[in-house]
Amino acid sequence: MGRILAVRLDSDGDVLLTGPAVRALARTGNPVDLLASPAGAAAARLLPDVADVLEYSAPWSGFRPPPVDREATTELVDGLAARGYDLAVVFTSFHQSSLPMALLARLAGIDRVVATSEDYPGSLLDVRHRRADPPGGGHEVEAAVEVAVAAGAPRPADLRLAVRRPLPPVPAEVAALPPDYVVLHPGASVPSRGLTAEHAGSLAAELAAAGRAVVLTGGPGECELTAATRAAACAATPRGTVLDLAGRTDLPGLAAVLDAAACVVVGNTGPAHLAAAVGTPVVSLFSPVVPPERWAPYGVPVVLLGDQGADCRGSRARDCPVPGHPCLSSVSPATVLAAVEQLTGGARGRAATVPEPQGGPGCAS
Repeated sequence: MGRILAVRLDSDGDVLLTGPAVRALARTGNPVDLLASPAGAAAARLLPDVADVLEYSAPWSGFRPPPVDREATTELVDGLAARGYDLAVVFTSFHQSSLPMALLARLAGIDRVVATSEDYPGSLLDVRHRRADPPGGGHEVEAAVEVAVAAGAPRPADLRLAVRRPLPPVPAEVAALPPDYVVLHPGASVPSRGLTAEHAGSLAAELAAAGRAVVLTGGPGECELTAATRAAACAATPRGTVLDLAGRTDLPGLAAVLDAAACVVVGNTGPAHLAAAVGTPVVSLFSPVVPPERWAPYGVPVVLLGDQGADCRGSRARDCPVPGHPCLSSVSPATVLAAVEQLTGGARGRAATVPEPQGGPGCAS
């Protein structure tokens, strides 16, 4: 077996969940490149044992898939052919088809292609893996590892997520916070899995009132959400410490902030899996549009909250189909605080006396 192409054409969280499978492939002693979408490339570059990261915007994957681009697809096939891969392993979620990518791998001249497929693959796959019962085959981490093993990788003993280290230093205003600060990430790549600003603000206020410094995180497109969250929190707890970092960290920088936190409060989205990859406990506000047994944070202490019997259960809805988003908004601030206390042992830093950095995060500033 020579150079291996691993494929995961999804978002950052999906790529992180594939990390243990990629490590297993690397244990064959062959270099492993990872083909990722632009939305997952940053996470791919964080994974240990990835030799090189390639990018492709697949028209069959993603929250807003691009139109079919013949030129880009031809360039991908030609580029893969030039690299001379001997094996392609296509990783997908339980509801996705691996066959479009398998076809491109065949066109690139890759001799051996392995993937999960419930559909008849014709001559596209050399190994057609099928997920075990129950339908969906357990957690996504475990399912991906099974595909790697089917491709010839040794079965790993350790399935925990991981990132490349060292991570960058945290921003100065985060370094000045007490060591028991809590990260609250209200947004999500899929709207039905995130928090409303009002609800997130009430959670931040409860944590701050209990003496916890709160760090709000989010991507560049979530700055309005985190600003509204901070405003709601500060209106309820004017002397609390609530720092808004949205749009101010890249993915390695966010990993560093999560790594230094005592706990992370987050929905079912990429930063939940990034927190697990750096070993930080997670309070998972989990919308049941997808099952937690497949997608909950893996390998770290977790408290799973949210109404798992809500009407949206199993719908894979992208926007909440129930007015008021009750599966998550029904989770009280007191419940979230209790979960944080449970995961951190009630430890306290110096939140009541920490000086605010210049232009500081305190709600009174």
